[in-house]
Amino acid sequence: MPLPSSQIVSDLIALIGGNAVIGEPERMGLYLNEPRKRFHTKAAAIALPGSVGEVQAIMRWANENEVAVIPQGGNTGLVGAQVPLRGDEIILSLAKLDRIRAVDTAAGTMTAEAGVILENAHKAVEAEGTIFPLWLGSQGSARIGGLLSSNAGGVNVLAYGNARELTMGVEAVLADGRLYQGLNSLKKDNTGYDLKNLLVGAEGTLGIITAATLKIYPKPEDFETALVNIASPDVGLKLFEAMRERIGARLNAFEIVPALGLELQLRHGFLDRNPSAGPSPWYALIEVSRMKGGPEGTLLAAIETAFAEGMIDNAVMAESLADRTHMWAFREQMSEVQSKEGASIKHDVSVPIAAIPQLIAEGVTAAERLFPGIRPVPFGHMGDGNIHFNFSQPVGADGKAFMAEADEKLHEVIYEIVLRLGGSVSAEHGIGQLKVDLLKQVKDPVALSMMGAIKAALDPKGILNPGKMLG
Repeated sequence: MPLPSSQIVSDLIALIGGNAVIGEPERMGLYLNEPRKRFHTKAAAIALPGSVGEVQAIMRWANENEVAVIPQGGNTGLVGAQVPLRGDEIILSLAKLDRIRAVDTAAGTMTAEAGVILENAHKAVEAEGTIFPLWLGSQGSARIGGLLSSNAGGVNVLAYGNARELTMGVEAVLADGRLYQGLNSLKKDNTGYDLKNLLVGAEGTLGIITAATLKIYPKPEDFETALVNIASPDVGLKLFEAMRERIGARLNAFEIVPALGLELQLRHGFLDRNPSAGPSPWYALIEVSRMKGGPEGTLLAAIETAFAEGMIDNAVMAESLADRTHMWAFREQMSEVQSKEGASIKHDVSVPIAAIPQLIAEGVTAAERLFPGIRPVPFGHMGDGNIHFNFSQPVGADGKAFMAEADEKLHEVIYEIVLRLGGSVSAEHGIGQLKVDLLKQVKDPVALSMMGAIKAALDPKGILNPGKMLG
């Protein structure tokens, strides 16, 4: 029989102290209220261990008593991996494990605990003249453990890779309380399975990441940033290919946003001025890093060549840090501004880069045929194939009625196109509880079987984040 909540709370207090346990439902909101407000299940308790040893003690107790545990970082996830599904789980917050254990500029690594806020990680390594290039809109609240558990992407994937590619090693507490000590900083280590890559992206279903050794890089001397008017995603693809050929590895980011995105941000006051060079059906945000002693004007020269070739007809270069910040705010505020327009249906998908124009064209056509007046807002990381294919409700529509009628139908249409083009139904947000059934439909059965076998081996009692990813 499951333990009653009162005993769970008292047992946790005995393990880690009363100040580290929340048992009153009215105090749990910070840990239960996730960004998309789609999930509303209570928790049995919130535990806030202050050390790795306390995490181990909680997991030994949970394993013995078969109590379900949900690891949580900054509670910024968008698919419900970090919040309860059943109501009898405890949330184990890693917020207090927030030390930067080491910064080694010679090795190009940082060792950070799971509770370190991403923005604080940035500041810690920038003080040493380096950067940690994982950068996303929620960096002021997202924490390292959650970012690794969801294999977060962000805007610098093109140049530096996603969270998995930025991770050298991890330390993690397993379901039975054992500690996996894998904080490896070696570039070459062929001594068996790459266990860190099982834990990174596992959404806390295989172990609780408590610390990680992460790659850091020399800090660029400067950035060249431009907002370019493009006629269509097809032109955007050609421009991206030209930029990659002319700039190479220093091309940090290539993002696309439709005109509606700019219109909404100006309408709702998200931007105090128009960052673009003028009206355009689409915009491309392009950024290039300049290392110490490197040539200036690389991006400008590439854009001038694109002008000469008739590929583009207008663009604006950032002339100051304020300009750059303003351009990036335009991109980063895209998801938030849609909430001001009522209900929206979102898809975090990826396809081969060359297929992005086809994805957008077919998706927009299909959606508008199904729901006249719907407003497509596809935007995102053209440079790595990840498009956030969102739709805002028709103007004046009833939001709840729109979601009830359109949500499932639009998912079915967009995912059919994505899969036909060889893509993925989850590019960077993960599976969580939102996409469990979808994963079962689209994942190779052999792959699902292998995943189930790994889960059974590492968590035979099924206490780590039950119902997430594999269901």
